[in-house]
Amino acid sequence: MTRGLSAPVVLALGALYFIWGSTYYGMRLAFAELPQLLGSGFRFVIAGTILLLYLKSRGAAWPTRKEWLLAVPIGALMFVFGNGMVAITGRYIGSGIIAVVCATMPLWLAAIGRLFGERQTLGEWVAMLIGLAGVVILASGGELRAQPLMALAIVLAPVGWALGSILAKRWPLAPGLMSAATQMVGGGGVMMLAGVLLHNERPPVQVSGTALFAFAYLVVFGSLVGFSAYTYLLRNVRPTLAVSYAYVNPVLAVLIGASVGHETIAPEAWLASALIVTAVILAIRQRNAGKPAPKPAETPVNAKPASP
Repeated sequence: MTRGLSAPVVLALGALYFIWGSTYYGMRLAFAELPQLLGSGFRFVIAGTILLLYLKSRGAAWPTRKEWLLAVPIGALMFVFGNGMVAITGRYIGSGIIAVVCATMPLWLAAIGRLFGERQTLGEWVAMLIGLAGVVILASGGELRAQPLMALAIVLAPVGWALGSILAKRWPLAPGLMSAATQMVGGGGVMMLAGVLLHNERPPVQVSGTALFAFAYLVVFGSLVGFSAYTYLLRNVRPTLAVSYAYVNPVLAVLIGASVGHETIAPEAWLASALIVTAVILAIRQRNAGKPAPKPAETPVNAKPASP
């Protein structure tokens, strides 16, 4: 299944599949006590700052003003509209419908990518649709209740993440992992500001050890390791493969919930798992899956080549 994929790509995919699959349960534990936007934004600011200082200590150049300015709106799209909407709506919408909506992100990525001149193969479309069907079946056994306003908010999550991912590939951001660091610091800062000004959130007076441990896990693994791996994949493989985690994560979330949270696995979850694994195999076996998607014919005048 990994034929044609380099070792770094395989490791990055594994990080996204297993780490981001576990963050569903981690977010449930952490943000049951912590403010959603303020806490989520602080999580990304901490992770981004750690990565920024580490890269600087290794001799990396400090990001330019332009690179910071471009990273902020991309980070806001991915974190405020992406993670933020998931954190807010998690108290009002069942996890099943959230998994379905978030699994549409690869389809949004393909649709928005076409507006920028990118094209997907037939096999990639088939893989995305099979994966989406698997997540729909997976969610069919859960609660499908949603308030209209919250339903609209969760729809914005995959759209914002997809648009941010497209712009991250095309805009001249800081090279390498410094791009991930600037996006996390910039987007996380906007997220914290939105939590205070728009959601009237404040730091909690007291937090349990369980919530703090879950928050630390989200900072180190969910943000620092996971988002760095995602940034690497966006620059080095085709979008279909980079976002295949959207189909795997709900399955892992169900398994983690069953083993750790003692939740019951519905029979349809096994059929959904088979479809999702099939979708991932199709995405990986696509010709040139391990290579970046071809650039459109016209390139912006001020754009610079993306750094690996």
